[in-house]
Amino acid sequence: MILPLCLSILWVALVGAKCYESSQAHPLPEYDLDDINLKQAFASISNALTLAVAPEEYESTSFSVEITSSKESLYSYHHTALVRNASRPDAPEVNGNVLYRIASITKTFTVLGVLYQHGAGNLSLDDPIDKYIAELKEKQEGTIPWKDITLRSLASQLSGIPRDFAQVDLINPRWTEPYTPEELGLPPVSRDGLLECDEYAPNYEPNLMGAVKSSAPVFAPNQESTYSNVNYELLGLAIENVTNQTYESYIAQAIFEPLDMTKSTLAQPPDSAGVIPFNPQFQSWDWDAGIQNPTGGIFSSSTDLSKFLRYILTKYNGITHAINWIHPVSPSRGLNTFYGMPWEIFHTDRILKESRRTVKFITKAGGLPGYTSIIITVPDYDLGFTILVAGNSGLCNKIREIVTVATVRAAEQIAIEQLNKRYAGTYTSTDPDVNSSITLVADHRGLIVSDFISNSTDVLSSVVRNLLRFEGDKGYAQLIPTLLFKDEATHSGEFWRINFANERTEGEHDVWDDFCMTNIGGVSYAKLPINEMSFWGGEDGGAYETVELTGFRAKLSRKADDDTQRASDWQENLEL
Repeated sequence: MILPLCLSILWVALVGAKCYESSQAHPLPEYDLDDINLKQAFASISNALTLAVAPEEYESTSFSVEITSSKESLYSYHHTALVRNASRPDAPEVNGNVLYRIASITKTFTVLGVLYQHGAGNLSLDDPIDKYIAELKEKQEGTIPWKDITLRSLASQLSGIPRDFAQVDLINPRWTEPYTPEELGLPPVSRDGLLECDEYAPNYEPNLMGAVKSSAPVFAPNQESTYSNVNYELLGLAIENVTNQTYESYIAQAIFEPLDMTKSTLAQPPDSAGVIPFNPQFQSWDWDAGIQNPTGGIFSSSTDLSKFLRYILTKYNGITHAINWIHPVSPSRGLNTFYGMPWEIFHTDRILKESRRTVKFITKAGGLPGYTSIIITVPDYDLGFTILVAGNSGLCNKIREIVTVATVRAAEQIAIEQLNKRYAGTYTSTDPDVNSSITLVADHRGLIVSDFISNSTDVLSSVVRNLLRFEGDKGYAQLIPTLLFKDEATHSGEFWRINFANERTEGEHDVWDDFCMTNIGGVSYAKLPINEMSFWGGEDGGAYETVELTGFRAKLSRKADDDTQRASDWQENLEL
């Protein structure tokens, strides 16, 4: 038998892979601060944070935590160090408005500025950087191929250029103290031949252009990802050259002001505005970043950063047509970590209690002497996290584990409950002569099609076994939200797609079992997709009343007694 080409390809793709749960399993949860899941999660977080900061090693550490959805702040926690910097008596008690140095989180503001200018048509992400910085077209002492390095390459950590242009050479004692280079195993060297600029100048006068024009690349452009602060310093210069503004004034005007980030600044704040670490020799509160402002110069607060995260959660796919801002652009080290623009993206299947569905964390961390910080968005759960630490940097990772795990697990439970309330149930044809129905259940896998009868035919059996050649006895039909609507103007007719997935089983698996390419489009019947359905009704968060099965040309209505029974079943499951 010769299958049509499209079905043959589909058959090969399905037979050759063990495709498990889709990571997109439900619409965005809607949060109510009175929800018992949130209350329990936040209470456990507060208790865990109190215990985490209790050891003596953190007695001089202050921190702020805030959790937000795209609509409102959900939780905050602030801790003032027990032992404080006596030389800076004006530093206030910690609250949501006090300022921390957020270091490399600044890079996200720089990239957002570039995206704005791309959207305005003043520059292009795919132009080489030397189009916007004329000095890079001049004679070079180094070997960096500027004509091949685009703004997109710089923003994505794919430029291949060195990490820093200064402050990294161990020939200077300031970077090795209390040790000498020789005590680190380095041979004695002469300064003869070194440029008398940047860190080699008697008074350390930074010269970005002089340094990068005399440097060699780490990689060829767009070949391998590697972290570089210089990328964003160059992007900052490009912003200045196309806007005829200083970087500092542009970020304030284009981002801080529209987002009402009233505390955030690139200027040195007074001591009375900020959290200043205990050790006066090991803190960077007073550091003037200068030309390095675009890579790490911003001072901000947890309240302001929550405003920034709410903007990202709302607009990440609408800033410019050139990019969905949360997508990975290159792999980093290992299986689970990727670079974005300039995000550090983490995928894990270890966070949910009952499911190994992948959860995606879009993060950006920062660190300067005395300060450690991270912002995180989890778009699939409509969540944003801000963690700001002044003092012992080891506390930051502990806080990250505490707040993200408890909150995401609570959000998953809320999402399942809302799936059950709004979507789960049995929908049937209103025509008594037509034997068509579909039953949906909500559990840790998301929204599942448990039964599907069309014109007296068992669709799950016929389509899965006869058409898709899928191992139906070991799999299930999962519904995936597309976040699209039949009527986009009124957000009516919410589209979902059926995706067939394998059950995970214990024991040994083949190496290639984890290889599965996304293939949600499916097959059609007379040009209409057979795996598409749309939900109608559901106003004000209520239960949907009708399901329209696109390819089957059928509309099914919820059984009249279904709401009461589903609520009873769900409550019974909770009690168990």
